[in-house]
Amino acid sequence: MSEDATAAIAEAFTAEWGRIVATLIGQTGDWDLAEDCAQQAFAEAVRRWPRDGVPLRPGAWLTTVARNRAIDRLRHEKMKGERLREVTRLLADGVEEDDPLCAGEDGIEDERLRLMFTCCHPALSLEARVALTLRTLAGLSTTEIARAFLVSEATMAKRLVRAKHKIVNARIPYRVPPAHLLPQRTSGVLAVLYLLFNAGYTASAGPELIRADLCAEAIRLARALNLLMPEESEGSGLLALMLFQHSRRLARVDRNGDLVTLEDQDRSLWDRREVSEANALLHAALSAGAAGPYQLQAAIAACHANAEDAAATSWSQVAGLYERLLEVMPQPLVRLNHAVAISMAEGPAEGLMLVDQILASGELRDYHLLHATRANLLSRLERPLDAAEALRVALNCSPSAAERRHLNKRLAEARGS
Repeated sequence: MSEDATAAIAEAFTAEWGRIVATLIGQTGDWDLAEDCAQQAFAEAVRRWPRDGVPLRPGAWLTTVARNRAIDRLRHEKMKGERLREVTRLLADGVEEDDPLCAGEDGIEDERLRLMFTCCHPALSLEARVALTLRTLAGLSTTEIARAFLVSEATMAKRLVRAKHKIVNARIPYRVPPAHLLPQRTSGVLAVLYLLFNAGYTASAGPELIRADLCAEAIRLARALNLLMPEESEGSGLLALMLFQHSRRLARVDRNGDLVTLEDQDRSLWDRREVSEANALLHAALSAGAAGPYQLQAAIAACHANAEDAAATSWSQVAGLYERLLEVMPQPLVRLNHAVAISMAEGPAEGLMLVDQILASGELRDYHLLHATRANLLSRLERPLDAAEALRVALNCSPSAAERRHLNKRLAEARGS
């Protein structure tokens, strides 16, 4: 396949997948049909674009192909005549190549937000809402979503099937809810955006550490949600958190694509415009009242983003913020990050004690960053053999090629010390 066609298909997938699936779900009510036909459209693009050239309007081309596949499937299934005529009419009227993206009848300019709010209906569990939206809206594979949740692929596949069935059986409406019901959906929507960003910020599979397309999509949707619900301070806090983290993207890997730790990053590469925007968003969010988990995480990120260098970071302030975060978000990953902050503020022995408590609980037994953190603390305590063993365990758990290269480099250093 030509490089131009490959790049065009990848770009179209990021830009159009969610819109195509959302359109077909809205018109057919069949989630599996929508995903299958979208996949078939991209498969057709892989076959035809290198030969025929990239269409002038890739999104319209893909949507038309997906729409036609849906009509063919519905005809093949020998649906009742009246229903088939109605679906065919809807699909035929669904996309015109010259149509701009227009606001729907519920006032939302992006159909993907409508899909997101449908996926985040309170009748579904929080994990089901997040997983279904990541699969349907962003096109993440079941494997990627399973890794984001730290569960097996088979477990995640079952959850996705159950979530789709529940939407159909419970007749959950495909729309953005009225204003008085929006707060009920907010936590699920924010969780979706947060995991979507994290899936790109530290890619769960593949040769690259960062998937810029997923990060950009999460930020774009977070901005749209912030415009829809400007009074939602946690939404502003989440957007600030994303921008703080995204501002470091150019410094997080070197020219070879290898990981550069926060301590060693060239801070002149950080995007100061994004830091400035994030600071303003965070200030406004914190002024609105009690801080929620996203605002607290953004405040932690701000401590790093606004420090001139690693040595200037106020680790005692970071540790204090993590303690507050643990009160509202008592999760093992937060405990791990708190342990790191304590190790920097009070010393590696104190941090190692907290890390070993997490390890003993078994909660993050297969999480590579737990073992990598433990190795770092053991190295600071001048226990190179124990550090090397912890790094070997981390390597066995790490799914990212970039992170494995980084861990191998650290392991070589530990063996040589």
